[in-house]
Amino acid sequence: MLHLSQVALRPFVAALALATVSVVAVNAEDAKPADKSLANSLNPDDKTAEKDDKLLAKDAAVKVEDGKYFDAEGHPTFHVTENGKKFDWYAYSGYRRYHAECHVCHGPDGMGSTYAPALKDSLKHLSYEEFIGILAGGKQDVSSSEQKVMPAFGDNKNVMCYADDLYVYLKARAAGAMGRIRPGDKEEKPEAAKKAEKECMGG
Repeated sequence: MLHLSQVALRPFVAALALATVSVVAVNAEDAKPADKSLANSLNPDDKTAEKDDKLLAKDAAVKVEDGKYFDAEGHPTFHVTENGKKFDWYAYSGYRRYHAECHVCHGPDGMGSTYAPALKDSLKHLSYEEFIGILAGGKQDVSSSEQKVMPAFGDNKNVMCYADDLYVYLKARAAGAMGRIRPGDKEEKPEAAKKAEKECMGG
């Protein structure tokens, strides 16, 4: 009887051992050194940035394709270099687009207003998919004391063609990678961004 129990347990123990090896291998892969060329170099003197170390780590770029940076979840993200003086194209473009289309309601630099939330705070918890959904479809918050309506911008090319840019800029503000500043320098506009813009705007 004891011999049968040991025989029956062997496949289970073997499977458990294989699973343990797999987990260790995954953890070893996760532990490999980060690509230093993708590390952010922030401005240590910018007190308006409100740095959030947890978000800075979560939103850090792990790869770049055609001049666009992506985080570990595969979502667009920011890249800041030269002690916070130089921004990736999408963060820079997002800053410009935000102040052309969004700041009237949401306040300069994503700081909010009396009738619209501070997007620098909203982007601390909104996912990429939620952000794009709200941008395209709008949102309505109704309470007993007030009613807040975010209009839908799904048909507005001046907004939707730059949705990723807006997201990247606001993520940089939320994480504290960018303070209340006008970006001084930027990476060159990628060819992929030029092509996408032309196709989206119908040019």
